[in-house]
Amino acid sequence: MAVPYNQENVIQWKTTIIVSSSLENHDTVKMLKAEEQRLRFTDSVETGAFIFPLSGTAFLLVDPQDPQHQASVLVEKLNTFVQVHRNCFMLLHAPFNGPKEMETLSLVQNRFFGSNLRILPVRNNADIVKGMLKIAKATSKPHVDNIRDRLSLARAHIIENSSVWEMLRDML
Repeated sequence: MAVPYNQENVIQWKTTIIVSSSLENHDTVKMLKAEEQRLRFTDSVETGAFIFPLSGTAFLLVDPQDPQHQASVLVEKLNTFVQVHRNCFMLLHAPFNGPKEMETLSLVQNRFFGSNLRILPVRNNADIVKGMLKIAKATSKPHVDNIRDRLSLARAHIIENSSVWEMLRDML
C-alpha cells in the first residue's frame, strides 16, 4: 500500500554549501540555515555564488536591478563563472518581468547559448533556495544514481510494454 505524500514522510537532505561572503546577510542564507544546511563562507569565490561541492553544481545569484550587474560587467562575471564551474546555473532574480529583467535574460541567453550555463529565473528567496536544493540533490550521489536507475527501469518497461515497439519487432 502506497504511503500518502506529506512533509513528514520526506527525509530532509543536508549538505555543505560554500557561499560567497557577500551573501552572509542575505535572506537566502537565513533560509538555508533554517533548512539546517551546513554553510561555509569564503571570499575566494565569485561574489553572489553558492557552490555545492558534493554535487558539483554552482549557482550565481544575479539581480538585474543591481547597478553592479551592468551588461559588460555581468558578461565578464559570467564568463569567469562558466570557465571555473562545469555545472553552473545563473539564478536570475526577477520578481516581475520588467524591461530590465527581459533585457538581462536576452543578453545572457544570446551570449551564453550553447555553453554549460543554465538560467533559472526565480521570483523570490524561497524559489532560490528550493531551486538550488532540488538541483543539487538531484545531481549528487547517491541520488543521481537512483534517478539514473529509475530512468533505466522506466525505459525498459516502456520498451517491453509498448505496442509501437511490439509492432516494430514484428516488422523485423
